[in-house]
Amino acid sequence: MKLYAPKYYKRFKCIADKCSHSCCIGWEIDIDESTYEKYHKVTNGYGATILDTIENGEYPHFKLQKNDRCPHLDCQGLCKIITCLGEDYLCEICREHPRFYNDTVNGKEVGLGLSCEEACRIILGSDEYDEFFVLEELDTECDELEFDITPYRARIFEILRLDLPFEKRLNIIKEEFNVPFDSVSYEEWLNILSSLEYLEPLHKDLFMSCDFSRSSKNQKALERAFAYFVYRHTTQATDSYELTASLGFALFCESLLASLSKDNNEPLIARIISEELEYSLDNTEAVKDLFYKNIL
Repeated sequence: MKLYAPKYYKRFKCIADKCSHSCCIGWEIDIDESTYEKYHKVTNGYGATILDTIENGEYPHFKLQKNDRCPHLDCQGLCKIITCLGEDYLCEICREHPRFYNDTVNGKEVGLGLSCEEACRIILGSDEYDEFFVLEELDTECDELEFDITPYRARIFEILRLDLPFEKRLNIIKEEFNVPFDSVSYEEWLNILSSLEYLEPLHKDLFMSCDFSRSSKNQKALERAFAYFVYRHTTQATDSYELTASLGFALFCESLLASLSKDNNEPLIARIISEELEYSLDNTEAVKDLFYKNIL
């Protein structure tokens, strides 16, 4: 089975201590079973320190320190597990972040999540969102999927490439795919935004200030962000209803970005939207539910 990636994927490399928004702060990091077992086999040196930082609950995880910092993040912003033991001793979530994976009828796809500062810079700066390459060959077979998303996604990207104003292209997508975006009232959007679970209270204030006007003038950044949301979320669809709801979610995220972005701060707002909406399944489903309710 082939593993595909967007062309821009190969430009990604973690910038570690140069990152101003470290993924090692603010997240509870679960430890996968195989890495947990590996830590128990390294009982000398820094291995003993690792064991002292693990808390066993429903899932073993690292005990966060002051300001929700990972206990293995040093004062220079580097991971002490890597510097002391090497990358092979990272748990799966740290090793894979900000990557995500989706299955298609043609194989598996990998992408980069917008919540990562460096990934966000690459995604919003690249027009290669509909160009893919084979990253590697996997020693597994493709799952048998009943719904083939790829021609629908290709059509969305085809519309995005039309020589038309960006809003016109979005309207064509809404109409052609019967997305009931305009059936959701402003009050319903505000109710959803108010009811979400937020990692950062200030982000709720930011989202609630959204008037769904299109303040951002950076049409290219909006197009690239929307293409990313399409790639990440519609690819998971298992039928036409889920495709419509997932496309509605992508349109909503783009609309939020267009409304809240000012003075070329699209990367910052895109990262916040990703962090608060994409990385919470409950929040993602709450937005998609509005579209499910309005699909004819």
